[in-house]
Amino acid sequence: MIGVTPDDQIARYADMLAALGAEPRLRIVRLLLSAHPEGLVVGEIGSELGIPPSTLSHHLDKLKNEELVSVRRESTFLRYTADTQALQEIVGFLFAECCTRNKAIRPEDITRPNR
Repeated sequence: MIGVTPDDQIARYADMLAALGAEPRLRIVRLLLSAHPEGLVVGEIGSELGIPPSTLSHHLDKLKNEELVSVRRESTFLRYTADTQALQEIVGFLFAECCTRNKAIRPEDITRPNR
């Protein structure tokens, strides 16, 4: 990206991670990942997670604003999907530092965690 500094990227990732730092939003993203690539309509998300509509709307807006989820209208419904590219960027950012540059964590420990 032209004109984007490393500090800008770090600030962006910090905002994205902060959005994921709320337990309901992390649950939403995990649910949407499990429904990938079709995603889920708002009512399905609320029913599955037991989140009231007004609260769910707030969490979905926060995730959308940080570009962690995408939304599209289908008639009278809103369908949300996880933005896998944005999530891959976050994982790649963390992975690059911990697993490639200083090898604090072995990559195979992430891809095949102990059970």
